[in-house]
Amino acid sequence: MLRSRTSKTSTTENETPREVVLSEDEWRRRLTREQYRVLRKAGTERAFTGEYVDCHLDGTYHCAACGAELFSSDAKFDSGSGWPSFTEPAVASAVELHRDRSLGTERTEVLCRACGSHLGHVFDDGPLPTGQRYCINSCSLSIEAAQR
Repeated sequence: MLRSRTSKTSTTENETPREVVLSEDEWRRRLTREQYRVLRKAGTERAFTGEYVDCHLDGTYHCAACGAELFSSDAKFDSGSGWPSFTEPAVASAVELHRDRSLGTERTEVLCRACGSHLGHVFDDGPLPTGQRYCINSCSLSIEAAQR
């Protein structure tokens, strides 16, 4: 089931003001079809198919929609889940968490705070010290490799 992820142009009590606001037509032009489905419609890419599942580059992961810095490769680990997994965001305020009851179970959805795009979900079964597993769709990310 896909849920619409609309851009925010104003805020109410439960909405976050966005730094990046585009129309749905602009998002469609900017993103690939798969990225649009995942990032803007809260879809999920198939497990073990994403570009960054087995990526071991040092660097910083950014939102594929708006370029916001999201995760560091220092926090990436192999969870065996089929999606890139991180113990924490590079900066806590870069992501926003929402309760997600879309599949008949309760999960915590992870969004890019800057543009409101769906990134994936966070679970409380990760390694120490955080105990969290940010399970993120590869197509919602881009990596800026560290300079050597």
